[in-house]
Amino acid sequence: MGDFRILEVKQSVFADNDRRANELRQRLREKKLFLLNLMSSPGAGKTTLLTRTIELLGGELKIGVMEADIDSDVDAERISKTGARAIQLHTGGMCHLDADMTAQGLEGLETGDLNLAILENVGNLVCPAEFDTGASKNAMILSVPEGDDKPLKYPLMFSICDVVVINKVDVLPYFDFDLEKCRKNILARNPNARIIPVCAKTGEGVEEWAGWLREQVKIWRS
Repeated sequence: MGDFRILEVKQSVFADNDRRANELRQRLREKKLFLLNLMSSPGAGKTTLLTRTIELLGGELKIGVMEADIDSDVDAERISKTGARAIQLHTGGMCHLDADMTAQGLEGLETGDLNLAILENVGNLVCPAEFDTGASKNAMILSVPEGDDKPLKYPLMFSICDVVVINKVDVLPYFDFDLEKCRKNILARNPNARIIPVCAKTGEGVEEWAGWLREQVKIWRS
């Protein structure tokens, strides 16, 4: 047997991140700042949904958005045009954000006067689900073209989310996507998940989503 040690690095990294995430969450509660961690695959409609959300809630909440990406500033530029405060976070090749990276982003966002901060996480359904960002709540977007079997293929992502937004319902007639089957698949992974079908492009269903978010901010700040 070789003379070497085996270190369970992955476990220790996750444990340290979980501790830092809980510390960040406590600081956010003390500041009465609600942080939403929004996740999805690339192209699912995160930025479009965010612009709709800001249109609906921007008059009653002070909103800031952190756009995380490996590179580019396209999304932050789109968000800044809505009037919301925006900052672009470049992850340097990392496919996710952890609690420390999120804390750095919040510092750069200058959250002192904000009620709601939204982290648009890096687009994929694997890495972001593994790292607790310290967010108040987790949300994800599943778009119709991705298929109704995604909850079966990416169980961790669906199990950690408080709400699942099913986007692009306007194209349901053109895809082999069973909405009820998808709902059952999600609830099999996470019986407590709130499921909201929307079309971010047309605005269908977005009022329900905005209502959920408004209520969560109110509860967090109370």
